[in-house]
Amino acid sequence: MTNENVQRTVLGDVEVIRIVEWQGPFGPARGLVPEAAAEVWKDNEDRLAPAHWQPDTDRAVMALQTWVLRSGGRTVLVDTGVGNGRERPGSPQFHHWQGDFMGRLAQAGIRPDDVDVVVNTHIHADHVGWNTVDAGDEWVPAFPRAQYLIPAADDAYFGPRGAYGKGLRDDDRLIYEDSIAPVHRAGQAVLWDGIHRIDAQLTLESAPGHTPGSSVLRLASGTERAVFVGDLVHSPVQILQPSCNSCFCMDPARAAASRLRVLERAADQRELVVPAHFGGAGALEIRKETAGFSLGPWAFNGSRAA
Repeated sequence: MTNENVQRTVLGDVEVIRIVEWQGPFGPARGLVPEAAAEVWKDNEDRLAPAHWQPDTDRAVMALQTWVLRSGGRTVLVDTGVGNGRERPGSPQFHHWQGDFMGRLAQAGIRPDDVDVVVNTHIHADHVGWNTVDAGDEWVPAFPRAQYLIPAADDAYFGPRGAYGKGLRDDDRLIYEDSIAPVHRAGQAVLWDGIHRIDAQLTLESAPGHTPGSSVLRLASGTERAVFVGDLVHSPVQILQPSCNSCFCMDPARAAASRLRVLERAADQRELVVPAHFGGAGALEIRKETAGFSLGPWAFNGSRAA
């Protein structure tokens, strides 16, 4: 089934299903990417509007989404969105969120028991929320058969060993307690660092900076290549100017270095770049330029452009 919330394509031997939890205007464009000047947005309006930027309101347009990969006979979820009914007082847009994520998974023919692997590219509220569901008196894993791959550095920083992100935000403790700790208690969490191979076609790689353990997932199948970059890139302006961080990057210097490294490889190897939050087509190829990169063909839900 294909509609605006459930879309499919195939890369090599891997089926890729896009599950959109929400899409729309998020916040001020230069609040999201403070280092990107107004001219960058205006000069690239033809590529940014309306899927990524609303010029009349100067608001960035974003999506909350999960990428489902069917690879080697297994079903892999890449990030799990916001989750319903969470206490997120520091993030009003996510506080007591109610969405139809599970219904959209069902539209795609995916039941909770079908999921073999859950990848959390990093531990932020909008990437781990559907790790768990409310069982009445406790949070329990939403996918009872799945192995949950969690970056070890994020688990250490945002968990009790790091006093829940050094106690800087109460939300960090709440996120860990309702979306990560239950997975540990169920014995389904696998912590990893550096490089972690999921199967012959999918490999996780650390890309720190946005968070201490933020990561990307590489897909290589036949002649097809893709890199699911999580929150290394929130807006296409960060591809045009990769030194520009989002307001959410915890270590700006490391985030910019990771972004440049990942985008350079994507351009060199013609990897499809698949960010966590792009609206519109949601994925694209990029080209190397003197001062950064250019936006190549948008690609999803159909054949990639030549």
